[in-house]
Amino acid sequence: MKPTIDVYRSLLNLQGALFSQIDHEDAMVDIVYKVTQPHGEQLILKICNRVNDYLREVYFLNYFAGILSVPKIIQVVPPTSEWCGAILMECLPGTLLKTTDFTETIAYEIGRCLAQIHLKRLPGYGDPIQGNLNVDPRLYFTAKFEEGLEECRDHLPVELIESCQRYYTAHVDLLMSVDGPCMVHRDFRPGNLIVHEGKLKGIIDWAGARISFAEEDFCSWEHGEWPHNLHHKKHFLAGYASVRQAPDYASLIPLLRLNKAIATIGFTVKRGIWENSHARIYRYNRQFLEKLVEANR
Repeated sequence: MKPTIDVYRSLLNLQGALFSQIDHEDAMVDIVYKVTQPHGEQLILKICNRVNDYLREVYFLNYFAGILSVPKIIQVVPPTSEWCGAILMECLPGTLLKTTDFTETIAYEIGRCLAQIHLKRLPGYGDPIQGNLNVDPRLYFTAKFEEGLEECRDHLPVELIESCQRYYTAHVDLLMSVDGPCMVHRDFRPGNLIVHEGKLKGIIDWAGARISFAEEDFCSWEHGEWPHNLHHKKHFLAGYASVRQAPDYASLIPLLRLNKAIATIGFTVKRGIWENSHARIYRYNRQFLEKLVEANR
């Protein structure tokens, strides 16, 4: 199912439109185009290489429509044996959040929006598309961890793999006191937030969202995916607390970072991009694993 832009041009009746691929270092899975219509209107086309990513993107965009600032779906192309699923959506005004965009107001607003996501409580943990929800968060989380660890098994040193497994086993019961189950974005970082004229205009990329626990969305703040600015973090947490109480996540962060690092390394290895386009991301996560293991010998 290789995506061919001419296929989508025809299926979506966009023959006269200009397609410009949007590419950046952190783009990991899907292909995204800015579509400019002959009369000047701009849209976004997201082509999802994996069926469940397409289904989750559609599910969460529809779920949060009218609740959060998310792009409106214009048209969809369901996946078939011939092409990948694709979503044509509105192009929100603004740009991806950059370090220079941060203000106390933006940080506060981002915190409020994250808390609004976590307000959506559900009966169990897992993937809403697959419908396999379970009341024990360890089952959902362990399945994701083991999937990532398996992808790393033939790449990372055996000793490092075994040390990661031991750390996970020793700390997994911390998950029994998490803040959930609730909806989580799972990739809540500047690269998925759109700002314009000093205001938050949108939250994008819902393909990885799940029913999980709130602490997962705080992991990005501690894993180097946000600017290290304690002043802005304070206002972010204040914005969150204006909607709901923030979880006490400090003791859980090393376990969450371990899982995130394993998943990221596994993906870059599986795609063969760990030495080139995503070498920086790979090195950062590999170094984190090595430091975590060394600190817990």
